[in-house]
Amino acid sequence: MTVDAGDRRQPGATVLVVEDDAETRRALARELTARGFRVEEAPDGRTALERWEARRPDVVLLDLGLPDVEGLSLIGRIRRDPATPIIILSGRFAEGEKVEALERGADDYVTKPFGLDELHARIRVALRRAAGPGADAAGRLSIGPLVLDAERHAVTLDGRPIELTPREFEILRVLLANVGRVVTKGRILRAVWGEAYRAEEGYVYVHVSQLRRKLAAADREGRLGDFIVTEPGIGYRIREMEPTMAGDNRGT
Repeated sequence: MTVDAGDRRQPGATVLVVEDDAETRRALARELTARGFRVEEAPDGRTALERWEARRPDVVLLDLGLPDVEGLSLIGRIRRDPATPIIILSGRFAEGEKVEALERGADDYVTKPFGLDELHARIRVALRRAAGPGADAAGRLSIGPLVLDAERHAVTLDGRPIELTPREFEILRVLLANVGRVVTKGRILRAVWGEAYRAEEGYVYVHVSQLRRKLAAADREGRLGDFIVTEPGIGYRIREMEPTMAGDNRGT
């Protein structure tokens, strides 16, 4: 089985910008790229869903006034993955619309016109929250010498970077957010690939195998040999490390 074409190495967290105004969308893409993000663009709801299923972005910036679908309905489609933050971008000022967007699952709401510094700060906060309750204040998930930084979209072992593809990164993030608990293959598929891939469990096997190899290659002391434990017929879990093995690596 080959790795799908959407699984290429890219620096930084991925932001999907869903905005029908081309000038605004391009300006956002340009500014976010300059700040270290990888950006996917979508001018309408149909393209947004295609980009969402293909790329599984880390954050979605969503304009409510799309030409083909109601932005509020798009929230429900994306919210099938509870971990991905959605930030609403809209020129609408009605308080009721803001409340409805948040109740449908949006994480934040920014009214146009807004400053890029403000938007950047909102994205950083959303990424830190998405890392889960096990993350530190900066949005980093740590276990022993391994640190996953959701904001920087980076993984380090003893402070040394490990190059992972976007799919491998997302799998590791899902597992680290559930240390000690079994995560089913179906849940990994939905979180990393989307609802359309619910029958493609072979994808998970291939990518977990690659992730294990990369972690083992980076581990000079052999601590991560059985770090990702297979639960036959069910899924995977992260092995909890002994306290003596876990240093404080959150400052890397």
